Amino acid sequence: MTDDLSQLRAEIEAALATATDLRAWDAVRVATLGRNGSLTALLRDLGKAPPDQRRERGAALNQLKEALTALIEARRVELQNAELDARLATERLDPTLPPRPRDTGLIHPISRTMEEIAAIFGAMGCAIAEGPDVESDWMNFSALNIPAHHPARADQDTFYLPGRGNKPPPVLRTQTSPVQIRTMLAQSPPIRVIVIGRTYRADHDATHSPMFHQCEGLILDRDLTLGHLKGALIDFLRTFFDIGDLPVRFRSSYFPFTEPSMEVDIGWNRRTGELGRGGDWLEILGSGMVHPRVLANCGIDPREWQGFAWGMGVERIAMLKHGIPDLRPFFESDLRWLRHYGFNPLAPTMLHEGVER
Repeated sequence: MTDDLSQLRAEIEAALATATDLRAWDAVRVATLGRNGSLTALLRDLGKAPPDQRRERGAALNQLKEALTALIEARRVELQNAELDARLATERLDPTLPPRPRDTGLIHPISRTMEEIAAIFGAMGCAIAEGPDVESDWMNFSALNIPAHHPARADQDTFYLPGRGNKPPPVLRTQTSPVQIRTMLAQSPPIRVIVIGRTYRADHDATHSPMFHQCEGLILDRDLTLGHLKGALIDFLRTFFDIGDLPVRFRSSYFPFTEPSMEVDIGWNRRTGELGRGGDWLEILGSGMVHPRVLANCGIDPREWQGFAWGMGVERIAMLKHGIPDLRPFFESDLRWLRHYGFNPLAPTMLHEGVER
């Protein structure tokens, strides 16, 4: 190695030795190996050397570059280890200190609404029943006394899956009612259950979604009347919406699986959207006494047992309670929307305690 290269190595070694932190070390690295560094300049000027000296000079420069690169890297490791040792010597973890506050996740409005429904009807003695999302034609339609010509059986309303053989094709359940059938087939009365889950229909706009959530209830016992149905639903609606004097109206209607059937309305203000005020009525859910044919389809004697059932959309009552104007954001995973309408996961659901009248 020539004298100038030996001198350059000595200077860089001295500069590395005096670099006491990573910032000073980086300055030495750039001054040596950077675009305008001293070693880089020598490599750039190699082409100006006489041809007979170029090979020897080039070998010496490459050897020097490898040596300096190794020295610089070794010094970096030394300085990093020294910084870490200094931090470990000064920083101590106190396990008695409380944890630092951090953002926590939130409960989705649909999940919260389902928790509230379960809490209220659970206080009435109802258990939660579950069933599959893919149902047979018989479970979803025939057992519920839905005739073959009913519009719900049309392809434009229902998602059908590929069938096998001559059997009717299975469907994505259009309602949670098939779980009521499964419950009556598996249990003997008396029965008190609610069913909360996903349902599917071929519809999509600001007020409809191809997948949404429903809650249904079924209560079977001896000597049940419409009075029991009305009392249960009035208590639920007033507790859920936290309005002790919420007006509730029952209107005669038609459903294939109940007889008699009733739509349930609540009082509201059409102009302001306020619930419980204004003298207007808003349909909220469907209900009725379980049709004797549905009981018979499940092997239950309708002369001995009576029951009532109801069904409502989870998103619908959540939108009304919390003033949510559009159905679609429920399924868009927009964090801004979720932060606004989400619920504290540590806040318990206490609606089963009721409201003051």
